[in-house]
Amino acid sequence: MNTMNKAKRTGIIFLILLIVGGLVLMYKGNDALVLATEKKEGILTAEQVKMSFDSVSGRLIKEAVKEGDFVKKGDVIMELDSTDTDLAIAKLKTQIAQMDANIASTSGTQGINFMKADTDESQSYRGIDQQQAAVQSASVTLKNAQLDYNRKASLVQAGAISQSQLDDAEMTLNVARANMEQQKQLLSKLTAATNGSGTDTIAQERQAAANMSNDVEALRQQKAALEVQLKELEVAKERLTLRAPEDGKVLKVLAKEGEMISPSTPVVLLESNRSYYDIYISEKQAAGLSEGMTIKGLTVAGEKEVTGTVRLLTQAPGFADLKNSREKGQSDLSAFQVRIYIDPQEGIIPGMTIGVNASEFAKR
Repeated sequence: MNTMNKAKRTGIIFLILLIVGGLVLMYKGNDALVLATEKKEGILTAEQVKMSFDSVSGRLIKEAVKEGDFVKKGDVIMELDSTDTDLAIAKLKTQIAQMDANIASTSGTQGINFMKADTDESQSYRGIDQQQAAVQSASVTLKNAQLDYNRKASLVQAGAISQSQLDDAEMTLNVARANMEQQKQLLSKLTAATNGSGTDTIAQERQAAANMSNDVEALRQQKAALEVQLKELEVAKERLTLRAPEDGKVLKVLAKEGEMISPSTPVVLLESNRSYYDIYISEKQAAGLSEGMTIKGLTVAGEKEVTGTVRLLTQAPGFADLKNSREKGQSDLSAFQVRIYIDPQEGIIPGMTIGVNASEFAKR
């Protein structure tokens, strides 16, 4: 009987203590958020990077890492099959080479056409020069034949020579006159051709040659378009090789060789060297802080000093709901979340608890 009474008394005492403790917690606000605000401690966490292939897909043919490996920025992580891309690149390079040949051929033909027009024009003027010389020669011959005829006519009258000699001189004079007329007619025709239809023909030749510049430019534009396509394929091929974006540790390999990989699908989870911890401070303490400020913390184990930089300062998540659920709202219970990124330091690894002394905020 005494044992039963003793057990009842113990149970009543425990219940009373539980009720009193709950009332104290309710009125003092010692919930998880407030405790975190008082403690100002956080677990050091490394940022994780989900790696994926950018805008390309294909069959995974190579895994260059395994879980737990440490990698450097730029290290090859995985590779997709590049066969189709390689063939497309080879085809485009062939087309570009053919385009270069076409450009060279068209440019060469244009040059030849310009040279032909120049040659035709040169030959035309050279022919006129030659005919003018022929006219000049015929004129001299005619003049000499006329002088010879006049001299022999005087000698016939004086009885110094026979009539037959005068007849021969007259015949030579008539031939010289005919030749002179013929050379003048040839010069007239050449001059008319050069100044008329001949000039038009040469002008047309030059215009046709000049128009080929448009053909050459069109070929160059086509080549430029092919070069853009080639660059796009080369970029796509480069993206078929997944490289580490930064130094870090491979936490998880999410794809296996032989699988078909879709664009932007995570294939590797990388733990970066960027580490942070979150603490919670009061509204009064937050008033003196700003992002970019330096904060010094201590590891709970070993009390090593850890320097970090405030990268996030915001109202603690869910605070409004928490405050409204209390019967007594107290402004000094307002809490702010502070995210602090630490500087790399030997012996400081993710998972450690880091605390910040309240004096760090009092000084500000």
